[in-house]
Amino acid sequence: MSAAEDAAPVSAAQAEALFRPLVYASTLILAVSGGPDSTALMLLVARWRAALRKGPALLAVTIDHGLRRESAAEARAVEELARRLGIPHRTLRWRGKKPETGIQEAARVARYRLLAQAANAAKARCVLTAHTLDDQAETVLLRMMRGSGLTGLGAMTQVSRLPAWETDEIVLVRPLLDIPKARLIATLDRAKVEFARDPSNRDPRFTRPRLRDLMPALAREGLDARRLAILARRLRRAEAAIEMAVGVAASAVLQRPWSGQGAIVLDTAKFDRLPAEVALRLLARAIGQVGDEGPAELAKVEVLFDELRGAATSPRGARLRRTLAGALVTRSADSLAIERAPARKGRGKRLTTAEIARRGRSKLR
Repeated sequence: MSAAEDAAPVSAAQAEALFRPLVYASTLILAVSGGPDSTALMLLVARWRAALRKGPALLAVTIDHGLRRESAAEARAVEELARRLGIPHRTLRWRGKKPETGIQEAARVARYRLLAQAANAAKARCVLTAHTLDDQAETVLLRMMRGSGLTGLGAMTQVSRLPAWETDEIVLVRPLLDIPKARLIATLDRAKVEFARDPSNRDPRFTRPRLRDLMPALAREGLDARRLAILARRLRRAEAAIEMAVGVAASAVLQRPWSGQGAIVLDTAKFDRLPAEVALRLLARAIGQVGDEGPAELAKVEVLFDELRGAATSPRGARLRRTLAGALVTRSADSLAIERAPARKGRGKRLTTAEIARRGRSKLR
């Protein structure tokens, strides 16, 4: 797209194409903070729904984190705009003591938890957020900085499981993920709709605002938001192919059927012949299946994997026993067994199945 196209308002026809996959939903929850992106989302969805003879019910939800004096007034402004657009609105407040560190991550977790509760109460399966192309680019850069694996660098998808919700019944939909933020601001300007400006989005104490300040310089070198989003999309394609290969490999190297109960036992020689990335993911998948501490960190799985591969070069395949994420991994000359680690003194509380599910599936990030 040209610079002019990247700053043009979103047309009715473009909005119809963006929201068309949602036409058969019973109810859509719109997460609206009052900032430009979510305000534009509410405006565009309202216009789209008004043009339909039949379509989903809408409910706008604002999460008031109570972290700024202006937040209550901003929630009321969203409520007033929603009323003018003919959309029911609810404000939910993050109550209780706030942490002294990691406040943005804690606020994110609270936001998704409250959105999930709102969706469940409304019997809605779709929560819409206003993540943009710019957000996607920042996410890719942020995960690069953190040393993420292929899964993490794939960044956000347009449809995913709602964080902080233990089942797949409620999904998170990001219909604006390919739309630049400038187009949403242009849409609001044309409609003469006001929006809030959160000063924390420019606060250099937080990582994302610092990355935001870097983006113009990166764009001048050719690494703009669109190129970073293309990188994420290509990595997601590679991710899907590798995950399929892991499933095929599991069938080939298992010494007994993979089930939800008991140990997972792999043929050592066949495991050693797998491509490293496939074998690494298979190991992580097995640990996530039998362990009781949630998904293992990628870096820790890599250390264990290197040890296992190192043992393969020892005379007669030296025996190796290690624990990780509540799983016991035992390598012998003939087999690689992954089973639940025995409880030990001083070990943290075991997670329940529901708690493990809430932490997410075993992902290499």
